[in-house]
Amino acid sequence: MIDAAFLMDMEGMPNKRRVVSILIATADTMAGELLAAALNRRRSFQVVAIATTAQEAVEAAKSANLNIALVSAALMDGPLSGFSVLRQLQEGFPDVNSVMLLNCPESNLAVDAFRAGARGVFRPSQSAFKSLCRCVDRVHAGQIWADSKELSNVMEAFSRLAPMKVVNSDGLRLLTKREEDVVRLLAEGMQNREIASQLGLSEHTVKNYLFHIFDKLGVSSRVELVLYAVSSTRRAQNEDVQRAQIEDVQNDEPDTETLGDTATGELRVS
Repeated sequence: MIDAAFLMDMEGMPNKRRVVSILIATADTMAGELLAAALNRRRSFQVVAIATTAQEAVEAAKSANLNIALVSAALMDGPLSGFSVLRQLQEGFPDVNSVMLLNCPESNLAVDAFRAGARGVFRPSQSAFKSLCRCVDRVHAGQIWADSKELSNVMEAFSRLAPMKVVNSDGLRLLTKREEDVVRLLAEGMQNREIASQLGLSEHTVKNYLFHIFDKLGVSSRVELVLYAVSSTRRAQNEDVQRAQIEDVQNDEPDTETLGDTATGELRVS
């Protein structure tokens, strides 16, 4: 049995597991330093930067090769400025997996954190340090971290969203219409049997659809699938809004290629 601290390379020789590089973003400098010291005592972790503002956090992501960002909801910029960091990291640094650190009791903040791009939600005041270490490990491995109550709130919120359309960076659909139906019903909390009944399919067919969906999107669990789909849908919706706004501005501008100069009779082209 191979020790968890080692992996085997192609030659069969043991190599130390790659250290997880971590950014801590928090308004409390001392708390950030104490957390960094505790994490650095673990051989598998290395805190490479501590930020107190959104700008510092983004700059750290640019200059350091980050794996995980632990972001407090409250930074020096304001009580909810950490959400801006999540969005900027998701858009500019997709390889960085973020965990939102929440000390507020509001359940909706966990939902907002996932919508902003977090891969995990952790409440330091309610959980032990060992749990945070497990959270970092799981999120670094590509999994989602949240407690059962938070997951329930997330799923309930997702069920109220508009129909999902998962697209790639070019706006092309990644899933067929039937696969999108499966994901939509899954987000509403339905089990395979209920999805099959709703769509007039066999339960085996639904399982096959899920297998192909997982393979297409590179996810490994039902929760991760829903989070991916919602994130993609919201991103596509935001891009549609931005395109519509640009088109509105362009439509309001005069068409300079068709306007002539009444004084000279010449055609002006900008």
